Amino acid sequence: MKLKLVHFLMASAVGCSSAHAQDAEAGSDAAASTEGENIVVTAARTKLPASALPLTVHVIGSEDLSRQVAVSGTTVAAVSALLPAFSPPREKDNSTGETLRGRSILYTIDGVPQSTPIRDSARDSHTIDPFFIDRVEVIYGSNALQGIGATGGVINQVTVLAPTKDGVSGRALVQGNTGDNFSGASMGGKAGALLSYRTGVFDVTGGAVFERRGVYLDGHDRHIGIDSNRSELQDTDSLSFFGRVGIDLSSNTRLEVIGSRYNLKNNNHYVAIDGNRDEGITATSERGDVEGEPASTLSEMISASLTDKDLGGGTLTLQGFFNRSKDTFSGGTLATYQDTSIAPKNTLFDQSQNRSRKLGGKISYERPVPGISDLNAIVGLDALFDRTAQTLIQTNRTWVPRTTFRSLAPFGQLNWGLFGGVIRLAGGVRYENVQLDVPTYTTLAYYGSNVVYGGKPSFERALWNGGVVFEPVKGIRAYGSYSEGYTIPDVGRILRSISKAGVHVSDYIDLTPVVSNNREIGVEIARGPVKASASYYWSSSKLGEVLERGDDGIYTTSRQPIDIQGLDLNIVTQTPVPGLKVTVGYSHVVGRTDDDGDGKLDEDLDGANISPDRLNLSANYAHGPLAAGIQGRFYLSRTFDGQDEVNNFSGYKLFDAYVSYDFDFGQVGLSVENLTDAYYVTYYSDTQGPTDNARFYSGRGRNFTLRWNYRF
Repeated sequence: MKLKLVHFLMASAVGCSSAHAQDAEAGSDAAASTEGENIVVTAARTKLPASALPLTVHVIGSEDLSRQVAVSGTTVAAVSALLPAFSPPREKDNSTGETLRGRSILYTIDGVPQSTPIRDSARDSHTIDPFFIDRVEVIYGSNALQGIGATGGVINQVTVLAPTKDGVSGRALVQGNTGDNFSGASMGGKAGALLSYRTGVFDVTGGAVFERRGVYLDGHDRHIGIDSNRSELQDTDSLSFFGRVGIDLSSNTRLEVIGSRYNLKNNNHYVAIDGNRDEGITATSERGDVEGEPASTLSEMISASLTDKDLGGGTLTLQGFFNRSKDTFSGGTLATYQDTSIAPKNTLFDQSQNRSRKLGGKISYERPVPGISDLNAIVGLDALFDRTAQTLIQTNRTWVPRTTFRSLAPFGQLNWGLFGGVIRLAGGVRYENVQLDVPTYTTLAYYGSNVVYGGKPSFERALWNGGVVFEPVKGIRAYGSYSEGYTIPDVGRILRSISKAGVHVSDYIDLTPVVSNNREIGVEIARGPVKASASYYWSSSKLGEVLERGDDGIYTTSRQPIDIQGLDLNIVTQTPVPGLKVTVGYSHVVGRTDDDGDGKLDEDLDGANISPDRLNLSANYAHGPLAAGIQGRFYLSRTFDGQDEVNNFSGYKLFDAYVSYDFDFGQVGLSVENLTDAYYVTYYSDTQGPTDNARFYSGRGRNFTLRWNYRF
């Protein structure tokens, strides 16, 4: 029966989403909008279209995103499936090792950062349910447009649009999914509703969605291993809320407030069973009792914005936001947690929890420069205050003290069109002023119960960008650019593991930022039925940050020089068959570092820091009420010079399919992830930790999702 279903889907489903920029629907100021084919990307913080910027930008439209989420389950998995330059997803709640062009990603929601820079919980990619996301804007390459963290790029999740017509509108979703063996343990479901109302200048939107996830099965119908920190998506429940209130103060001025709450909690039905790398046996799980509080992710956000499109001939944008997160990890009798003053050695159970609170604001003003034709200027100021602590919650001990991060950053940008826009010059600077405030604290007994004296280390840095765009005819453009992005080291990892006595933070913490210098050249063609792009980039850091994993699976960071080079290719073409679109995408990336300090970049970055080369092939068919698609992702083999040969990557290929039909009572769709039920070890597990049997995970096998989506 299953084999017939697979044959039917392979024969009937043709098509899948493109990673190229899609023509977006006109919407609120919080969303990407279009004028003809000029897509405005709000994550770029300008009203100029993407074609005027020396950047590689992709916008995943609402239809493409919805279909891919139906296949992959999460926004980050959907983005990874569509963009070859994005690393293979971990299939966990933890985003460690997920990179864009070999660098870290800054996740934002309507421009609000989701990261925790002091102590990275690596859960910033799962802070809102995709049911509330209209589209995703992706800006490639190192940049400081949105502040800290975007050394690889920005992924901005734009929430559902405000209603534009008076009356009531909304949508509802009901879906179920199951693993390949149709067992009760692998089954899950999701239900959500969103309701909007507009009258005159006032509008309000609100919604809720609940999802229950079963266990994940691999291509051999075995349970996939449970992460020992419980940073899991499988065997979890999530409940998410979203709301928006807006008022048009005039035809050019809008005030709106957005709020969201996302809570994902592990059900603790399963315990982890180690695998065996030497014998090729992956980790699995079995029913059992889990000690301690359930691992969970809680993210709460509220954002208020005011936009005036006609203030003194320009556009004023004000935004203020508050973001609070609480991330609880699973516990254990880990050596790090032991303290004989509390309990006998190797008997003390504990678990950690990160708590973070962010308060921030953004102000920018954009207008043409008087007296100079086609010269556009932006000036602004960003402020961010983050307070984070990591606590061992069973014994109420401090692991990372409550530390405050403060960033103040004025910036300015210019964009000048010459010769009727045939040539555009762009450039600007952002001046970062960052300070930490660390209190005096005592380390855990494992590190010697040392008193560490607090301090306020700081740094200041100007971050530059510049580029040129050449567009000789409409639809053909070439560009070259230089931009700088930055992040700071994971301070929490440093603070919690100080093992020396008499340390003063101001003298001990090196806050020298990881500044990545990104150089890029690209060509884009959008003529007739073909849209194609090619870009080559160089990204380097004199003092980068490399993740290094110990035998216990715990990461440390090492400051090393890094050099990354890569090539991105994408082609989308409409075929002679009405409604049939074919997409080809390719990414090649190489990363090198100097691990031994001899001044030579003679070692490859491993799988925690660099993604494999990848080829994407897809076809997409949409005609009338029928839409269908098939896509293939080919992760190519890779060896790592200077790394353990056990962690060489042999590669794997995955196929997904989707088919839907619009009935009068709503859209009904069936999607299949990993159509051929391929068995594979995930890239993240396969390319690091050569002796780690606990985190030797296989990837998800064939998974079916049937859903009903109704709009009114």
